[in-house]
Amino acid sequence: MRSRIDPFIVALIAAALLASFVPATGRALDALKIVSVVAIGLLFFLYGTRLSTSETLAGLSHWRLHLFVLATTFIAFPLAGLAARLLEPSILTPALASGVLLLCLVPTTVQSNVVYTRIAGGNVAAAVVSASLSSIIGVFLTPALVALLMTADATVDAKSVLRIVLQIFAPFVAGQLLRPVLGAWVKRQESPLKFFERGSIVLVVFVAFSEGAEAHIWSTLSVWSVLALAVVCAVLLALAIGWTWGLSTALGFSRTDRIAMLFCGSNKSLASGLPIASVLFSGGTLAILVLPLMLYHQMQIIVGAMIATRLAPDPD
Repeated sequence: MRSRIDPFIVALIAAALLASFVPATGRALDALKIVSVVAIGLLFFLYGTRLSTSETLAGLSHWRLHLFVLATTFIAFPLAGLAARLLEPSILTPALASGVLLLCLVPTTVQSNVVYTRIAGGNVAAAVVSASLSSIIGVFLTPALVALLMTADATVDAKSVLRIVLQIFAPFVAGQLLRPVLGAWVKRQESPLKFFERGSIVLVVFVAFSEGAEAHIWSTLSVWSVLALAVVCAVLLALAIGWTWGLSTALGFSRTDRIAMLFCGSNKSLASGLPIASVLFSGGTLAILVLPLMLYHQMQIIVGAMIATRLAPDPD
């Protein structure tokens, strides 16, 4: 069966290209920034309404799995990102190398981890909890890691952390509190809400690349540097997949747990990474800094679908 291109990937690429050639400027850009902040807040509110209490309790018992995923996301990945700095300036430009490091500091994604784990026959409850824990902890830990490892590129202070908390963590908590009231309705609105979720991320991409075009950042990039970045992202994804599957096997985890660890440990969140980056990094350089995350995200979606289909149990 032929696989079709994910419309979300097409929309992300289209938004980046459109903003690069026909960027929003002036008051229009300011208005879009406000709209994107509100949209991301609503997005994480919806995430909160979807996290089942029963699934959370069932998944919390797999503490070794969660520690493995958190250690991979916030220790192994940052070390890999620091190693990537050795590739500048011969292979990666300083800005792209910083972007690769930023990619390595953001939390894992939630939705695709759960979907791929379910398709592959893995431990869905553990994947839900592990990915959610990563996202929640990442609200606080990612800015701390950025402050520690990217002091020359970012402005991290109490005000910026508070903005991230208000934009991501607070709406998520509100969604959890209102889940008994809105949970059933949100579940029935899966299709339109999915469109809203993806549209919110596309909007953030458009805003970031509009700022980049306004600052004329693309004149600093060559075709070779973008191709080199794609290769680095592909190698990083391959290493992450090999690390999570190989080490979890060596540690004696069950097959269902290894599947959850594979996806939760190797994936990175565009939905969390973009708003966090938009708060911590100002000016036109944001587009270059998030470019590695965008490329990696698209690769993980494509490769993840292939792996999930390959690992899927045979139908009865």
